[in-house]
Amino acid sequence: MNPTLIGIIGIVIMILIFLTRMPVAYVMAIVGFFGFGIIISFQGSLNLLARSIYETFASYGLTTIPLFILMGQLAFASGISRRLYDTGYKFLGGTKGGLAIATVSACTAFGAVCGSSPATAATMATVGLPEMKRFKYADELSAGSVASGGGLGMIMPPSVVLIVYGVLTEQSIGKLFVAGILPAILVTFLFVIAIMVWCFFAPDQGPRGEKFPWKVKLLSLVDLSETLAVFLLVMGGLFMGLFTPTEAAAVGVFGVLLVSLIRRQLTWPLFVDSLYETMRTSCMVMLLIAGATIFGKFLAVTRIPFNIASWIGGFDMPALMVLGVIVVMYFLGGCFMDSLALVMLTIPIFLPVVTELGYDPIWFGIIIVMVTEMGVITPPVGINVYVVYGVARGLPGGGISLESIFKGVLPFMLAVLIGIIIMSIFPQIILYLPNLMY
Repeated sequence: MNPTLIGIIGIVIMILIFLTRMPVAYVMAIVGFFGFGIIISFQGSLNLLARSIYETFASYGLTTIPLFILMGQLAFASGISRRLYDTGYKFLGGTKGGLAIATVSACTAFGAVCGSSPATAATMATVGLPEMKRFKYADELSAGSVASGGGLGMIMPPSVVLIVYGVLTEQSIGKLFVAGILPAILVTFLFVIAIMVWCFFAPDQGPRGEKFPWKVKLLSLVDLSETLAVFLLVMGGLFMGLFTPTEAAAVGVFGVLLVSLIRRQLTWPLFVDSLYETMRTSCMVMLLIAGATIFGKFLAVTRIPFNIASWIGGFDMPALMVLGVIVVMYFLGGCFMDSLALVMLTIPIFLPVVTELGYDPIWFGIIIVMVTEMGVITPPVGINVYVVYGVARGLPGGGISLESIFKGVLPFMLAVLIGIIIMSIFPQIILYLPNLMY
């Protein structure tokens, strides 16, 4: 049988198994294992399975993942997220939609010590939703800002998705981290504009909160001094070449742990919970990478990625239009798949096409992370929406309907789309800092 036909059958089978809600990592590994065995040999499949799993879990480069996840878990357990929100609230709470703006700003800041989109959404939902309910914010605005703001954790370094992208494409993780800073700030700014426009046309949905004197505002910044110091140490060390990404992650964990101990806000049960969540999440990500590696080897022997690259390259279309088609495919895929799984599944297919068109892989990585950021708030999968929905159900004052949350994220999806267009027209927004760094 033709290898390409076997590959197409394998992809169809994989999609059908996805519908059974079987874990994505196992599905990719199983389909890749049997597909590789049919085309090459089952002895080769056994070797591929053993080597891929061992190399993934033994990879020094991937140690950044559990370390940055632990950094985020410790930051949450020690109350850093609440201090970030309190500072944003004191500066912005007195304006229309100020609490929502504070939430989005705090999401960006927390993303700098977390790296996980669902974790950022869950953390800020716990902190921000009760306050917005207290000031009678509309459910759509409050939940939409939390779910969408959580997606900023995917762009703002350290991002788990960027780490995985860097490993799969053999690009510098340090470059990817630095490249994500300006786009994260730009998207945050666009989110703030979206909230301001929303509250201009519907001021009752985001009423003014409490106003604070400048003395209180400035004192709130003192509470963030240690957090800011940790972030500057981690990113500054990467930027100046003092640390590798793995060393930066270790320094970040030590810094957050030190802050937590000095403030005496990290109890032993919370520390154990942080270790447990780190182990659980890290194993999930590692298995996804191993499964994607096996499936990627299967795709390689079917020659589907190269055939697609040749097929798209044969179109008499401008490079920007081809990129637009790829972005739309990522957006549609993000509606049905977890962002991390989608990136690992598709990068072996689309990266050769993008590099053939002359686009920078670092630039493409940030663009794809931004597109998949839309996927975490898009129905029907929209993981951040379900995270906020689940957190809201357990808070005082009743839950928020899924319909309200999905309606609330629409303006923010438009803001992300505008950001993608801006960075496609002006790629130097992404590439300026990496070029400066190297």
